[in-house]
Amino acid sequence: MPPMQIGPPPKGDGPRGPHAARVNMEKPKDGGKTLKKLLSYIGKSKYLFFSLIFVMLVITGLNLAAPTVQQIAIDCITITEQKLNVDFPALTEALIWLGIVYLSSSVFTYLQGIISAGLSQTTVKTMRRDLFENLVRLPIKYFDTHRHGDLMSRMTNDVENISTTISQSIGSLISGVLTVAGSFIIMMLYSPILTLISVSTIFLTIIVSSIMTKYMRKFFMQQQILLGKINGHVEETVTGYRTVVAYSKEKDLIDQFSEMSDELRKCGIKAQICGGMMGPLMNCISNFGFVLIAAFGGWFSLKGVITVGTIQAFILYSKQFSRPINEIANQYANIQTAIAGAERIFEVMESEKEASGKIEPSGALVGTNYYDFTSEDVKGDIEFKNINFSYVPEKPVLKGLDLSVKQGQKIAIVGATGSGKTTIVNLLTRFYDIDGGEITVDGKDICKLPMDELRRSIAIVLQDTVLFSGTIEDNIRYGREDATLDEIKAAAAHAHADEFIERLPEGYSSKLSEGGANLSQGQRQLLAIARAVLADPKILILDEATSSVDTRTEMHIQSAMVALMKNRTSLIIAHRLSTIRDADKIVVIDDGKVAEQGDHDQLISAGGVYYKLYQTQFAGNKT
Repeated sequence: MPPMQIGPPPKGDGPRGPHAARVNMEKPKDGGKTLKKLLSYIGKSKYLFFSLIFVMLVITGLNLAAPTVQQIAIDCITITEQKLNVDFPALTEALIWLGIVYLSSSVFTYLQGIISAGLSQTTVKTMRRDLFENLVRLPIKYFDTHRHGDLMSRMTNDVENISTTISQSIGSLISGVLTVAGSFIIMMLYSPILTLISVSTIFLTIIVSSIMTKYMRKFFMQQQILLGKINGHVEETVTGYRTVVAYSKEKDLIDQFSEMSDELRKCGIKAQICGGMMGPLMNCISNFGFVLIAAFGGWFSLKGVITVGTIQAFILYSKQFSRPINEIANQYANIQTAIAGAERIFEVMESEKEASGKIEPSGALVGTNYYDFTSEDVKGDIEFKNINFSYVPEKPVLKGLDLSVKQGQKIAIVGATGSGKTTIVNLLTRFYDIDGGEITVDGKDICKLPMDELRRSIAIVLQDTVLFSGTIEDNIRYGREDATLDEIKAAAAHAHADEFIERLPEGYSSKLSEGGANLSQGQRQLLAIARAVLADPKILILDEATSSVDTRTEMHIQSAMVALMKNRTSLIIAHRLSTIRDADKIVVIDDGKVAEQGDHDQLISAGGVYYKLYQTQFAGNKT
C-alpha cells in the first residue's frame, strides 16, 4: 500500500469530519445484551455477512503483502563498491506484482463498499419493519405516556445511526483487527526490537485520545443540547405562528432565537477547536513513532542487521499497525451511539403488546380461553359492573361505577370535565384495561373476547378528528375497506358531508393535505361521521361528535343520526346538553360514579347534578 499521508488527516477522518458531532456518545444501559440482539439482526443476512468477512480477509492480505513486495523492489537496487546495481528482471517482476496487488485491492475495496451498503440496508430494513409492526400493536397507554416525537426519533434517527455504523464500522473493525494482528506478526518477524519501539507510541496514543475524548464529549454534548433547544424553539414558533402574530410577539421570538443562536455559536467554536486538535495530535504521535523507527532502523542498517527495503517495509507496517487503532478509537463513539439507539429500538419491541387474537392473552389473562366470537355476533347489551380504574396509581378516575346499556338504547353520558366520561369509552374499546370489576358485551367479559373482533363491532367518532393522507374517498372507506363508491357516497349523504364534497373540484377524489388541514374542522368531523356510518357498527360511540359544526349542520346530523342509531346501541358523550334531550337515558357521571340517570325531564325534576349542569349552560347561553 502507498505510504500513509503524514500531516493533517483528510476531511472525514476522525472528529474533524462529518461525524464529529457524534463524539457526544449516548451510552447504552446494557451494551452487551443489546449488541447480542443487534448481531442477531446482522446475522439474518448470513450470505452478505460472510461475503464481507471474506472480502475483508482478501483486502487485509493484499494490504499486508504490499509493503513486502515494495521491500523486494527496493532491495533490487543495491550499491556495492560505490557502484549502483539494479536487478532489472527481479525489479520488473516485483513492480508487476505490486501493480496486481494495488489493482486487486481497489477492486475488492469497491466490492466491500457494495456489500457493506447491502448488509446495512438489509439489516435496518428488517429492524425497521419489526419496529413498526411492534409499534402498531402497542396499547394506547404506551402512546399516552411516551412523547410522540421520541417514538418517531427511534424509527428514523436511531435506525439511521445503526445503518451508518454498520456500513462504515463493521468492515473497518474486521479489517482493523486482522490488520493489527497481521502487521504485528510480520513486524516481529522483521525485527522484534523495532516492533517494541513502534508499539511504545500506541500507549501514548491511547492516553492522549482518552483525555481529548473526555473534553470533546463535554462540548459536543452541550452543543447538541443547545441545538435541540433551537429546533424546539423553531418548531414551537411554526406550530403556533397564528398566536405569535396575533399577540405581536415576533420581535421577542427573534431576540430569543438570537440569544440561543449566539450561545450555540460560542459552544460550537469550542467544540470544533477541541475536536480539531485530535487529528494533529494523533499525527504528531504517529510521526514521532516513525522518526524513532527511521532513526533506529538506519542505525541497524549501518550495522548490516537489516536492509533499506526492510526499513521502508517496517515503516509501512508500523503505519498499518497504528492506523486501525486510531480508527477504532474514532469510531468508538459512533458504535456506542448506535448501540444506545438499538437499545431504544429494542425497548419498544419488547414492550407489552395488545392481545389482538384468540390465543394472545394480555396481562393477567395468561392462559385464558377466549370466546369463539366475531363482530357479527354482537347484539349490543353492555354492562359495566363495579368498575375501578386509574390512569395514575392512587389517583382513581372511576370508583365502583355500575352502568347498564340495553341493545338498541341511545344513552347520553354527561358530567363535568374530568369526571370520567371519555374513560368509559376507553375501557369499552379496551384502549385501557380496567383495574377492577367487569365489562361485558352480550354477557361476555370483553377481556375474553378477541380484541380485533371487539373493536370491529364498534364505530367511534372522536372529538379530535383524525384524517389520513389520501383522498376523501380513501378516508371514508377506512370504515370498511370493501365498500363501493356508491356506498361511500350514501354514507357521506347520510352524514350531510356530500354537499361540501361535491363542491370540491375533484369531489371524492380530492386529495387531503396533512391531517386534512385544507378542510374546516366541521368538514373534517363530517367525514369522520361518514366513516362511522359506512362501518355499519352494532355499537356506536359519539364523543362530542358535533362539537365543531354549526347549529344548522348539527340539526341535519342529529336527524341523520336518529336513523343511524335505530336498532343500534349508542353511547353519546356531550357537553352541550341541548343535543341529547331525546336520548333514551341520560347518565350523569360525578366523582367517578353514576350520580343519577333517567330522561331529561326526570333529571330536571330531581334537581340534582344534571339540573345544576343544565342551569349553568342555560345561564351561560342566556348571557
